[in-house]
Amino acid sequence: MKKITLLLAYLTVASAFPRQDRIVGGTITSIQTYPFSAVLLFSRNNISFRQNCGGSVINNRSMLTAAHCLNGNINLNNFRVRVGSTNASSGGSVHNSALRILHPQYNQGTLNNDIALLRVSTAFQLGTTVRPAAIIGQNVVIPDNTLIWATGWGWTTPSGNNPSEQLRHVQVRVVPQQRCQRAYTGFPITAAMICAGWDQPGRGSCQGDSGSPIVHNNVVIGATSFGQRCADPNFPTVYARVAHFTNWIRSNA
Repeated sequence: MKKITLLLAYLTVASAFPRQDRIVGGTITSIQTYPFSAVLLFSRNNISFRQNCGGSVINNRSMLTAAHCLNGNINLNNFRVRVGSTNASSGGSVHNSALRILHPQYNQGTLNNDIALLRVSTAFQLGTTVRPAAIIGQNVVIPDNTLIWATGWGWTTPSGNNPSEQLRHVQVRVVPQQRCQRAYTGFPITAAMICAGWDQPGRGSCQGDSGSPIVHNNVVIGATSFGQRCADPNFPTVYARVAHFTNWIRSNA
């Protein structure tokens, strides 16, 4: 999740590279439960790769993630994708990147349309631990207060600084768009976004895994985008609303 900071009634991006979402108040799960989950690995020197973002397997060649994970003048060789493993740094298979496709209307200032696809150079071997995600239909609406699951690899406490090695998930609720907009006064919460959180502190997404999916009834409905504070009921996490992009995803994956 990209962290944003409130300044003079306007929220701006806090850093050039996202401090990704972590799952706070959740539990360890497995790749068998979320076989479409993928780890986006990043290295500045092309030697030591580490988990930087998350994503969802769309087919045997493409991963869905947040555009801000791939934006910038960064060589594709700096990115790799791990699939088929509960662990962020071991197991499964690792694939080099071949092509990144950012949504043409992505805005890095407002994080509107924060969605992207990353194609890999070698096909994912589909099976019990690597399966394409079911994605929500175009313009399908998930009702407010619906219980959903946020997933990811990352820090497990608001004050932590070490990511979780194992995939985790936590249950949260869809937050009404108007309430989310009030929380982020001056920063547009658009139709391309969906918000989710919890009524009490200590549960939700936070820095450690941008691009990771939120899921309802085993269907991917969002990709983690940004937030303010960590697992704070006053500031829901904002996700790219997949239903806004379903046709684009299917056409480009």
